[in-house]
Amino acid sequence: MALGNLSLTYQHLGQWSAAEKSISDGLVLLREDQNQEKSLQQPQAEQRSLQVLAQLHDIEGRLELERGRPQAALTRWQQAAAAYTQLDDPAKLWQSRINMAQAQQALGRYRQARSMLLEAKTQLASQSDSILKATGLRSLGNVFRVVGDLQLSQQALEESLAIMTQVSDAQNTQDQVSTRLSLGRTLRAQGEIYQALALFQSAANSTDSLELQTQAQLQELSLRVANQELAAAEALWPQLVSQIKQLPSGRTAIYASVFLSEILAQLETANASGAIRQSSSSSRESAQLLAASIQQAKYLGDLRAESLALGALGKIYEKSQQQADAIDLTQKALLLSQSLDLPDLSYQWQWQLGRLQQSEGEIEASIASYSDAVNNLQTLRQDLATLNPEVQFSFRDKVEPVYRELVSLLLLAPDGIPPSQAQLQQARTVLESLKIAELENYFRSACLDATETIDKVVDQQDSNAAVLYPVVLKDRLALILKIPRQEQLEFFSTEVSQGTFEETVNQLQVSLPDITRVSKVKQSSQQVYDWLIRPIEQTLAANEIDTLTFALDGPLRNIPMAVLYDQQRQQYLVEKYAIALAPSLQLVTPKPLKKVPLNVLAAGINEQRIVEGREFAPLSNVSNELSQIDTQLSNSQNLINQRFTVKNLTSTLRAKPFSIVHIATHGEFSSSLDNTYLLTWNQLLKGNELATLLQQSDDDQNGIELLVLSACQTAVGDERATLGLAGIAVQAGARSTLATLWSIDDQSTSVLMSQFYQALKAGQTKAEALRTAQLAALDQDRRPYLWAPYVLVGNWL
Repeated sequence: MALGNLSLTYQHLGQWSAAEKSISDGLVLLREDQNQEKSLQQPQAEQRSLQVLAQLHDIEGRLELERGRPQAALTRWQQAAAAYTQLDDPAKLWQSRINMAQAQQALGRYRQARSMLLEAKTQLASQSDSILKATGLRSLGNVFRVVGDLQLSQQALEESLAIMTQVSDAQNTQDQVSTRLSLGRTLRAQGEIYQALALFQSAANSTDSLELQTQAQLQELSLRVANQELAAAEALWPQLVSQIKQLPSGRTAIYASVFLSEILAQLETANASGAIRQSSSSSRESAQLLAASIQQAKYLGDLRAESLALGALGKIYEKSQQQADAIDLTQKALLLSQSLDLPDLSYQWQWQLGRLQQSEGEIEASIASYSDAVNNLQTLRQDLATLNPEVQFSFRDKVEPVYRELVSLLLLAPDGIPPSQAQLQQARTVLESLKIAELENYFRSACLDATETIDKVVDQQDSNAAVLYPVVLKDRLALILKIPRQEQLEFFSTEVSQGTFEETVNQLQVSLPDITRVSKVKQSSQQVYDWLIRPIEQTLAANEIDTLTFALDGPLRNIPMAVLYDQQRQQYLVEKYAIALAPSLQLVTPKPLKKVPLNVLAAGINEQRIVEGREFAPLSNVSNELSQIDTQLSNSQNLINQRFTVKNLTSTLRAKPFSIVHIATHGEFSSSLDNTYLLTWNQLLKGNELATLLQQSDDDQNGIELLVLSACQTAVGDERATLGLAGIAVQAGARSTLATLWSIDDQSTSVLMSQFYQALKAGQTKAEALRTAQLAALDQDRRPYLWAPYVLVGNWL
């Protein structure tokens, strides 16, 4: 036991060889003792030896984890757990399971760790408050944060901190500081910037642990850079460089160096357009720290940490345009990550190598590297959270650009030569993969099944529907068009800078919900029409296309395509085509609306409500809207006002299958699953809860054909808000969703919905029925505010 404690001391000092020798000597000595006890038949002594063995395995697990060998750490803690099971020591057993969950996290297996900790939490709940219980809750809170369950993370961490404060006589113990640091990271992820900053500063100022102080200040620096507090960031980073140099050699120091280099790169980018001139020494300091980290990782034998530090140093050289050194370092990092089969690192270095090759004019090599990166991302579908949270993983920063930059490369037209069919097909496949990845990131799980035979399905079901993929590139808008019964893809390109295009689309989005800005809507929408539709007009006419399905990209997702205006013919796009949106065509299986009587469950609220501290204005036309549905479709059922509760909705859906679910209430679509909701009488129904509720049957015959969400809107200023709309549609299993991009409470809504259901009843497709209803509304009032917000997502037949 003394040798074990000596190993712990060496670990704190960063003397890894000595720590390893001490634990090894302790285990050898113990085994000799155990053999002697067995020969002398001393059962009590054997029990004591088993207890010491379990403790030595605990210490050995810590050593393995710190040296970058999480799989070995997991094995040691499993051995410790087995010993504690034999000893019937539940408290120590659950401590071992908490340790095992930490090893699972280090291996990127966050969901396994979450499952393990939830089981531990259930067991610990029955125990009295203790540091052990609080530590387990902290681990659980950390895992919840990584997998995106931020509210559960906050609850677990606040409970952990409360228990620690209650059971400990001392203030600001290391455990308390660690928990405040974890809570700060969760609050930051929730957008509670100033609360998080206060916790980081409190953690840094109340501990004498250099490691914890450094971790807290790194989080503070990262937050200040993200919040554009550049002067404060400039004052803080030199202190962190000094502290990291003083940390004991080990994984903590290496990861701190990598994290700091990431933050300083972001600071450099922020300062490039700001008033503050960054010290030229920051890149040099980062490079020196990373060079030392590479040597530390080699000494430790931690190949993952070595790959991470090599790649980070390569990125610094990339930014300083030292291409040869950057390529050399990146290739070394890639070889290490590939030798360890670490796709979460390999894709980053392949992406980095692809950028470097492109800058050197090696386009084919660059495409190959980017393609390898995307393939590795595809293998990570089951758990995108495997990307290391310690280097501030973000889908939008570290996943989405890989797909987009590869598409841009594939559509690059050197010397005016258009992309080949192979490049167009690959570009479309990459775009489809990106859209699926976006939705899975939104859901926080790999829950979507794609089909690879989508062209055949579309061709067989609708020979007059074309699919358009607009791709916003830096200097132009690229258009990939799929014409039915035609194997080859059509390619078009419009010269317009990304900035000009996005500014025009954003102006259109801002103007649309304002009924008084008709002229501004026309002005912006005709410009977008000229960029997006004008180049393909002749092809559409030649192929007798009557339905356009859009797989939209970027800011285009938040405007209705129906409103695009053809100035030459003085007509809106909806006057030419039926229109639908596809979050990903691989997720849409076009099937005609079943030739059965349409039965509708209609629900809504027309009264003013205050729910969960938020006030919602009355929707005076909802009653008329629902009564129109009753008139049009005799086989319908209503839940209005007090009757529209989650409980009633659930029981009604379970009682019998409905082909259409129509909900007329306040709601908002957001790029955050937690901020997507619908208003019921007494609560806000979150997007994931609604999706679960609507999954009434896995039987394809009983699935919801159409989900109608009336009077909802997209979140203001959220360019990916329609992910919420697409997310609800896909996860609920509804073949189609009809929704509004902005809320209008007007008599026109009930009239339009009445026309829509009449057309459906007459046998039109969903896209045709929506067009019929919009044209009827347009004939009465041409102001887009009243008829344009309705969009159809998913199966258009």
